[in-house]
Amino acid sequence: MNNQLLKAGVACGRLDLTELADNFSDLHPPLDDHQALVAADRCYFCHDAPCMTACPTDIDIPLFIRQISTGTPLAAAKTILSQNILGGMCARVCPTETLCEQACVRNTAEGDPVEIGLLQRFATDHMMDQPHPFSRAAATGKRVAVIGAGPAGLSCAHRLAMHGHDVTLFDGRDKAGGLNEFGIAAYKSVDDFAHREVEWLLQIGGISVKTGQRLGEGLSLEGLRADYDAVFLSIGLGGVNALSRDGGEWPGVTNAVDFIAELRQASDMSQVAIGRDVVVIGGGMTAIDAAVQSKLLGALNVTLVYRRGRERMNASPFEQDLAASKGVQIITNAAPLGVQKSGDQWQVEFEFSDDDLNPTGERFSLPADQIFSAIGQKLNSSELPELDGGKILVGEAGRTRTPGVWAGGDCASGGEDLTVTAVAEGRIAAEDINAQLAG
Repeated sequence: MNNQLLKAGVACGRLDLTELADNFSDLHPPLDDHQALVAADRCYFCHDAPCMTACPTDIDIPLFIRQISTGTPLAAAKTILSQNILGGMCARVCPTETLCEQACVRNTAEGDPVEIGLLQRFATDHMMDQPHPFSRAAATGKRVAVIGAGPAGLSCAHRLAMHGHDVTLFDGRDKAGGLNEFGIAAYKSVDDFAHREVEWLLQIGGISVKTGQRLGEGLSLEGLRADYDAVFLSIGLGGVNALSRDGGEWPGVTNAVDFIAELRQASDMSQVAIGRDVVVIGGGMTAIDAAVQSKLLGALNVTLVYRRGRERMNASPFEQDLAASKGVQIITNAAPLGVQKSGDQWQVEFEFSDDDLNPTGERFSLPADQIFSAIGQKLNSSELPELDGGKILVGEAGRTRTPGVWAGGDCASGGEDLTVTAVAEGRIAAEDINAQLAG
């Protein structure tokens, strides 16, 4: 065994570059032309197809698959992108196993659905090197501010630009992309695809991007409302929930979101430090991504601990199985109590509990060089419209209680915290904003 894997503490270079390249290669390799035709041939092209109903962006799935089967992938791509302008990334990260593919008639009859996600990627990948398929309407003279350049903001900005409005897209980070750029596991989006997709989207024209600007830090909602004809908020959930009940920080604990972002932006993964013994606390997609990537970086022992049972985890069974297949140990029904230093390592103490979080009194500890917290995120911005349950309260088409202000994506109430849902909410809000401006 590589002695670097046995080295205690947090260290870089546990694996060589060849091993890292193999570990972080495409989770689902793309289909070639023949494979795509074979996969498309399995579709029944259902009338009132249940896969369409299950798609948050309402893509005409039977139509785009038929277009692939007839040898016109660019037409298929336009069918997809007309509903979901980030169809390329969604094809890579959507939990299709719980959305369109779960609803597929083939899945119901045979337990083997049409590979809708891979077919969507096949089509949209053909479009990335082609001229932009959409054009702008005549200029309206209207100006819209979109705050947050993640999936919802990008989707909203693109649709507004198509309608002829001038859009200014603000984001607090140094590049656009939001969750797609900074929050998705590296093995799900290789070859800098998130950035390339944003550059492709901006070819529509009429969208200016201003980075390093956040709401409440140089941007005020009042000022934006005065300067623009409409405002769309898609600021995501930038805050991180605390492990301790009093909101204090535990020693030795790192935010899993920051770890994933660091890895996504790393030019050399061998320089990303990882512990020999890693503990991840949480049960959602972020927790799974942090745990799996810890193993892929060369951590010897990775344990994911969730306070309730497996069936209550936000991460899908597919993602749970993926983690297990990479060597991640999953412990459920155990709530964290605290962290103590023990020699050169941390000791994370847990107590077993039932699904209602009633403690059993039975405790155990796990040694850790590195501890990641992934127990959810929250809004951390000021000057927001009315909130509901910690998110911006929205009604029909993302309208907030503040006139001239819409919201969508993870920061808005209702809906699932999924890339595809955010894209749909951005598009729907853009159509409503356009209708209001036209009126």
